[in-house]
Amino acid sequence: MDETDELPQPYNARSLQPAKRRAVSPSDQGRKLKRPGRRAQISTSEREAIRQRQLEREKEQAATEAAEAERQRLRGINDVVREHYNSVPERGRDWRRTDSKIKGLRSFNNWVKSCIIQRFSPDEDHAPGAHERGVSSGKQLLILDMGCGKGGDLGKWQQAPQSVELYKYERSGRPRWERGHQNRRPARLFDGRFMVKDCFGESIEDLEIVRQVGFDPSPMNRRGFDVVSMMFCMHYAFESEEKARRMLRNVAGALTKGGRFIGCIPNSDVLSERVRQYNAKTDGQKPQAPKPAAPAENDAEDGELEEGEAEAGAEWGNSIYRVRFPGPTPEDGIFRPAFGWKYNYFLHEAVEEVPEYVVPWEAFRALAEDYNLELQYHKTFTDVWETEKDDETLGPLSERMGVRERGRGPLLVSEEEMEAAGFYVAFCFYKV
Repeated sequence: MDETDELPQPYNARSLQPAKRRAVSPSDQGRKLKRPGRRAQISTSEREAIRQRQLEREKEQAATEAAEAERQRLRGINDVVREHYNSVPERGRDWRRTDSKIKGLRSFNNWVKSCIIQRFSPDEDHAPGAHERGVSSGKQLLILDMGCGKGGDLGKWQQAPQSVELYKYERSGRPRWERGHQNRRPARLFDGRFMVKDCFGESIEDLEIVRQVGFDPSPMNRRGFDVVSMMFCMHYAFESEEKARRMLRNVAGALTKGGRFIGCIPNSDVLSERVRQYNAKTDGQKPQAPKPAAPAENDAEDGELEEGEAEAGAEWGNSIYRVRFPGPTPEDGIFRPAFGWKYNYFLHEAVEEVPEYVVPWEAFRALAEDYNLELQYHKTFTDVWETEKDDETLGPLSERMGVRERGRGPLLVSEEEMEAAGFYVAFCFYKV
């Protein structure tokens, strides 16, 4: 047999047979019709009930999808912030004082917080200025520290004129309890309790210790905490007006009449001025018509935005810190409405592009008045330094904390660190 016979042969269209016709059914009778099914017997009311059940399932599915979308939106802020700060490595106090690139900034910020605590720890009669006049009852202070993180500010309260009891509530993350005293002074023990609670999205009045101390947002509250402290965390509440009001209601409700609300937040004046400068530099002050959508079949040309790409916003900083808005900003630098202006913040060794929100100062002040909180103190960090550096108590404290050299020597904080510190303001409100 020839070997070529086993190989595939070329296709020959001429040798194809004509297509066969379909065989005719041998039956002369037509196909029988099927018996009507169950569906033909369903009544109109049953069909309507089925339709209503389908609509209910669709509504439930839409509600589930909306809830999931809201959860993802909240995760973009709450979970991102919590996961970031929980993942910051524990390098130790010695490393922060010696090897950290921002050791000067750390010392300076801690000194400012100590200044606020020293100046505004209220006395027994809760009269403004009692501590400045040297009046001290020696009685305990009740402190509510919202957003306290891992409790790094506990030692600062040990330097206050009275012994203290601190009840710290973390917005998110893992609570931690610790106890201590200042070695240079007579032992001042405090009771520190840590609890996890979203102080911006939920009321804190259901917490047992808050109920025991007292919770009443009205100006007639004679019970409650002497101080509510919020250091470098309140700006997260300005994601929405609802959260900002919930936060202030928690603050006012927890404070006794005459109590103080102290804290540190980003300086909205700096944000406004930087945004205004950026828009002026990029001709942003001139109204521009929206760009027409690019044809789907064409690739975006150089300088144009791809579909879904955010428009570049204002950005500034140095090797220590950086502020970046992910989208357009108000042309005149005035943030209207006062809520929801998100930006990303970076701080070397500490914060990695964490989303934050602008706190327009005058809007915050007006909102605080709705909750019987009257402004008592408002200074930038640089103004706090100029005001308090020569104080007989706070001046030497700055030397011990490594802010400047001994004997009222020069600052140990670099220019870039001072620029980063100038991004913040300290405040104190008084509950009337």
